[in-house]
Amino acid sequence: MNGAQDMGGQMGFGPVAPEKNEPLFHAPWEKRALALTLAAGAMGRWNIDESRHARESLHPADYLSSSYYEIWIKALETLLLRHGFVTAEELSAGEARVPAAAPPRVLSAEMTPGVLARGGPTNRTKAGEPRFKPGDAVRCIVINPRGHTRLPRYARGKTGVIEAVHGAHVFPDSNAHGSGEAPDWLYTVAFEARELWGRDADPASVVSIDAWENYLEPA
Repeated sequence: MNGAQDMGGQMGFGPVAPEKNEPLFHAPWEKRALALTLAAGAMGRWNIDESRHARESLHPADYLSSSYYEIWIKALETLLLRHGFVTAEELSAGEARVPAAAPPRVLSAEMTPGVLARGGPTNRTKAGEPRFKPGDAVRCIVINPRGHTRLPRYARGKTGVIEAVHGAHVFPDSNAHGSGEAPDWLYTVAFEARELWGRDADPASVVSIDAWENYLEPA
């Protein structure tokens, strides 16, 4: 979807100002937000793509006025409601009032190091061969989907060059909506900055994105 999270190339938001020696967390509650999100995801009722889509589906005014972990918590509320773990009344009251849905699994403290070490690999097998190879010129398709996508707006309709082929991976546009993993070939595509941003862009700059084959056509 064309949400507030897709900010590449937009103006008016000020410069990116990295913090020197930035801490992992700026407040204790951010640690808890991360822990809750990971523990809830480990219950097995939703995947990372549905989780991302929940964040991106926040109203733009809400999204842009929220901090990083505030966005995580607001999306987690949406997911917990959707899958029957809480009710709207319970979220408002801040306490449990009815029995919740039983999770398929529960992440214990003892399990956590191993689960985090394994991560969530998305590489899969796929029959056939990739359509493109390094050096091929490709164009990103132009889409305005109502659902989840990982194709940024600034790259749609733009021409780039295949930089690398990463094998087949879970297709997030399908996986986010419970329509299956639908593995698809994943590439790194490099674009000249002027192709993306116009003649005033730095002629020496290159922008690379990861793009699934479903997003690409021969240029």
